[in-house]
Amino acid sequence: MTVLITGGAGFIGTHLTRHLLDIGHEVTVLDNFSPQIHAGRTDLAPDLKPNVRLITGDIADPTTMVSALEGAESVIHLAAETGTGQSMYEVSRYERTNLAGTALLYELLTKAPARKVERVVVASSRAIYGEGAYRCPQHGLIYPAPRTSAEKKSGLFDPLCPVCSSPCETVPTPETAPLQPSSFYGLTKQVQEQTVLLFGNVLNIPSFALRYQNVYGPGQSLHNPYTGILAIFSNLARTGKLIQIFEDGQESRDFVYVEDVVRATAACLSSAALGCEAIHIGSNSRSSVLTVANEINAFFGNQSDILITGAFREGDIRHGMADLTKAGVVLNYQPQWNFSTGLKQFLNWALENEIPQNQYEQSLAEMKARGLLRD
Repeated sequence: MTVLITGGAGFIGTHLTRHLLDIGHEVTVLDNFSPQIHAGRTDLAPDLKPNVRLITGDIADPTTMVSALEGAESVIHLAAETGTGQSMYEVSRYERTNLAGTALLYELLTKAPARKVERVVVASSRAIYGEGAYRCPQHGLIYPAPRTSAEKKSGLFDPLCPVCSSPCETVPTPETAPLQPSSFYGLTKQVQEQTVLLFGNVLNIPSFALRYQNVYGPGQSLHNPYTGILAIFSNLARTGKLIQIFEDGQESRDFVYVEDVVRATAACLSSAALGCEAIHIGSNSRSSVLTVANEINAFFGNQSDILITGAFREGDIRHGMADLTKAGVVLNYQPQWNFSTGLKQFLNWALENEIPQNQYEQSLAEMKARGLLRD
């Protein structure tokens, strides 16, 4: 079929485009080549250019979207602003891309020329849950509210049971968990996926909101200081600069390799995948930020000092790991990459690329000036 990928020139989109072409689909890519993500690049990867129809433009521009949807039988909607911290002060920018762009997509899909679209997939995020699922020894499965600034200032980083205030253990979060995002980015992804699922049911279009965990791998932007601690830490470790870690370093994430994400996303285009579903895509494991920093630093010869600062960003969650039961049932998905193997692939790729100008310190200064990064 003919597939439109919005944001298709980005990290996940480039890998996905190659995969879809390999299995016989035709692909149209829409991308605005944001400098923050693409660092001045304004075209597709050379191996994709001859085989892909490229539309350069804005997801929220009606003329651009009408052109991009021409002939599309499926839409994979990846276009989004993605920085959790940045979303807390670039609010209108995140609203325009993530919400207005999605609203425009469905305004056009309700019109006759666009009704050829038979499937829609949207990249959602685990950020919609806030802290996600925990288990209290006394009260079982719980879903803590976002941590307060006062708690984190006092060094109390792990969420407590909302009933008895006891320490809790993080557990894999199911899709049935309540949605209580702690960042504006998470809120926009919640509204975005609910829009897709609502209109999927209204228009009878099988639709899937894939709640990606922390996606990484070769091709990830090394320039964007607002997303991707693997890229940030690798840039610092290659130059022997200090690696500063928020909180106590024990915060953890579910890092999922990009090839696993691509397989899961492509599976949504199969005729066997029906209905309108929200589904987790993760790795079945989690790694602490301190562990990640140590592994990256060791790869580059332990040139950097690692400092646990105790500082914290407003909007960050403590732990994250997805329950993949539903993904196995609906998409026959099982992750094939473990973190150590995938990390080596990413770091070997990073070695082949120039070290970008360090914009990370500037991003931290911007957050601190706005009261969103606290000591």
